[in-house]
Amino acid sequence: MQLTIVGCGDAFGSGGRLQSCYHVAVGAHRFLIDCGATALIGVERCGLDPNTVDTIFISHLHGDHFSGLVWWMLHAQHVSRRTVPLTMVGPPGLTERLRVAAEALFPGSSAIPLRFELKFIEYTPAQPLAVGALRVTPFEVRHPSGAPSCALRFEAGGRTLAFSGDTEWAETLPLCAHGADLFMVECTTFDVAVPYHLSWRILESKLDLLAAKRYLLTHMGAEMLRNRAAVTDPRVLLAEDGLVLDI
Repeated sequence: MQLTIVGCGDAFGSGGRLQSCYHVAVGAHRFLIDCGATALIGVERCGLDPNTVDTIFISHLHGDHFSGLVWWMLHAQHVSRRTVPLTMVGPPGLTERLRVAAEALFPGSSAIPLRFELKFIEYTPAQPLAVGALRVTPFEVRHPSGAPSCALRFEAGGRTLAFSGDTEWAETLPLCAHGADLFMVECTTFDVAVPYHLSWRILESKLDLLAAKRYLLTHMGAEMLRNRAAVTDPRVLLAEDGLVLDI
């Protein structure tokens, strides 16, 4: 697996970072984890081809994690003129939430016939599913979004990548992270308690319980970014937009 961080910021662009979006290459397959509003900007900056992305996985239905799908679809239809199939995978309600968002932002856009095949898969928490060569397991976490919010565990080619999505501490996180080659975990604050999000002080105390091989802190807000030099655990990396990692 090769991971390219397209955007690792919070909803507010703290530190000038783009919203949540991660590009993963596994053999000939390319997929995204999350597609925030700035996804196409980040894909362009990273020199990635959106037409090679065959699947987009969404962790939860907040705008900074899924609303980029609206622009992704318009770009595919009118700019890149996509012809290859695309699959979108997300929590129950993804299909309708995307339709409503598209109509709110670009009225009539959801009714335009597509030039490519589009497939939706709405996952069920705790039920693994196969998507192409990937085995994906969603774990429900604690982050209200009008639909189940999930951490996602991806297994392919003998490697495991896990992603917390947005959440405060949840007992499902060790299930998602255990033994993963890399656990991408949100770390919104350093030591300030914020409902439905994680701080470094909480994560620091839970690393052994999570039991991943490496950790990548994402979704860092301004207070966390100011204190990032205090993170010295050798197992922990700090995300940056444009960073490329082999997993």
